[in-house]
Amino acid sequence: MPLAARGMLLTAMDIDAEDEPDFNRWYDREHLAERVAIDGFLEARRYVAEDASPKYLALYATRTFEVLSSPAYRKALAHQTEWSNRNIAKFKNMIRGAARITASHGEGRGAQLGLVRLRPRGGNHEHLRAMIVAQRELLAQDGLISMHLLENDPALSRPLTDPPGVTSAGASDWFVVIEGSNRTAVRAMIERFEGLIGAELISTCLYTLLWDLARSDLSGA
Repeated sequence: MPLAARGMLLTAMDIDAEDEPDFNRWYDREHLAERVAIDGFLEARRYVAEDASPKYLALYATRTFEVLSSPAYRKALAHQTEWSNRNIAKFKNMIRGAARITASHGEGRGAQLGLVRLRPRGGNHEHLRAMIVAQRELLAQDGLISMHLLENDPALSRPLTDPPGVTSAGASDWFVVIEGSNRTAVRAMIERFEGLIGAELISTCLYTLLWDLARSDLSGA
């Protein structure tokens, strides 16, 4: 079935090679579990790009979009752990999107994930959305599993590394998430979004799953 979640937090960043051991240990031993434990969060997944920037990607699915502005989540942002603050200060090229999942097609998850970042032009978002959703027909091809459209909320989407009051140029961007079991198939589907009328293509990237954590996996859940 399509994603049960209605909200998605997307974060991506680079990190200097000398800081990667502590960064990955923090993500794996503290950060994902801490976020998934927040009321309304359903699961989190970590990915790595072989040769692209940002190198690391995390997706956090929430029961509703409103969870991403809830008191519980705001409290977590305002009271980061010391380990979190140390690593966040080292993020580079950070992307952070608090998004509504406006379309979700296919069934299941894939170890290979394509990420297409688009910047809508003009105001005809319904037409652009329809053109993106039309690509779901490609999911019938071998090696493709599911496709999801994430539309950032500009008021909530800003990198944690940005100074207060700064609005990121990408705060209103959309992301198409393509999941598959075959890198070649996912890459080919990514290419279908090049030159899409009504949007500027900002970036594309192919990621591989590192691991995932569901709320039901937590002790005492």
